[in-house]
Amino acid sequence: MSRSTYYYKPKEKPSEQWLIGLIEKIVEKHSRYGYRRVTAQLRRDGVVVNHKRVLRIMRENKLTCKARRRFVRTTDSAYGLLVYPNLLTDITVTGPNQVWVGDITYVRLPVGFCYLAVLLDLFSRVVVGYAMSRRINAELCLAALWVALERRGNVTGCIHHSDRGVQYASGDYIGTLKDAGMLISMSRKGNPYDNASAESFMATYKLEEVYVNEYQDFEDALSSTAHFIEVVYNRKRLHSALGYLPPVEYEQLWLQIQ
Repeated sequence: MSRSTYYYKPKEKPSEQWLIGLIEKIVEKHSRYGYRRVTAQLRRDGVVVNHKRVLRIMRENKLTCKARRRFVRTTDSAYGLLVYPNLLTDITVTGPNQVWVGDITYVRLPVGFCYLAVLLDLFSRVVVGYAMSRRINAELCLAALWVALERRGNVTGCIHHSDRGVQYASGDYIGTLKDAGMLISMSRKGNPYDNASAESFMATYKLEEVYVNEYQDFEDALSSTAHFIEVVYNRKRLHSALGYLPPVEYEQLWLQIQ
């Protein structure tokens, strides 16, 4: 027997009850986390555990989340405005401010709806700009764009990609993009996969924020949405496409090695 084998002491596995408590705390903060993100969060917290064990515990304790699907049409491409080609085919994003993607979604209120427009940096998935309004119009998308431009500074040459919605094709919106030196790209007609990253964010927003809250009014929805985007999504939520890092942390690590 080798010396290392003789002195080897197997690591103690976390006790079941202790692990359940940790998982419950994570799910309480992030109610729509699946077992993979819960496992990643445990490992970030220094707990070494197998993802299969996490899945079993979450199933046995009814801690798994179930997706809810709702749909309201937010894209109107039946207009006579200029449509731009899709520039994202066969493109590799290697850093921030190379590609921004935008989308709009609705939020149900006790009376009527309000709408959220967002812009994400495709490299880090960080939300660079957003705005909410009771109306779904070009002004809503312009407000989100102005926030993004103010935050990110010079974005000359950055591709702005969206669907063919009339809000993104309006003269004021297109003019602002051109003034900022951005390149304009739009999804192909009837192809949601062309803007998958933006739609993925909207699905996350709905599942982890909208569907777990009952907003009292527009101001309540705006305040809760701002907290979700700025505090939870950008800085805390683990993103599978980023190696289970939050978007802001992923971008900061990239900047450190440049």
